[in-house]
Amino acid sequence: QVQPAESGGGVVQAGGSLTLSCSVSGGTFVGDDMVAWYRQARGKERGVIGTITWDAGSRHDADSMRGRFTIYRNYHENRPWLHMNGLKPEATAIYYCSIPRDAVVYWGQGTQVTVSS
Repeated sequence: QVQPAESGGGVVQAGGSLTLSCSVSGGTFVGDDMVAWYRQARGKERGVIGTITWDAGSRHDADSMRGRFTIYRNYHENRPWLHMNGLKPEATAIYYCSIPRDAVVYWGQGTQVTVSS
């Protein structure tokens, strides 16, 4: 089974940028895989940031994220990325990538992003 793993989190000042990546063990991203990025702030529900389909590279971004958060993938590195700019303190959360495969959704362990004011 595939196992995603996020990386790139850390502490960034408000207004700054950060790029997260997602690797996968036990397999690769292929075909019509729809890789999703989510985030969960403390005490809040996990919410979707957006998705990208692997081969086509088609993206769908949540309305609230559009323009500041960009999902893309490096096809040759087999790695999806989440680029975030203009970060605000309310973006502080654990960020996750996920991939559905055979009716099961596989989640990474998450990476902490902290935006300081």
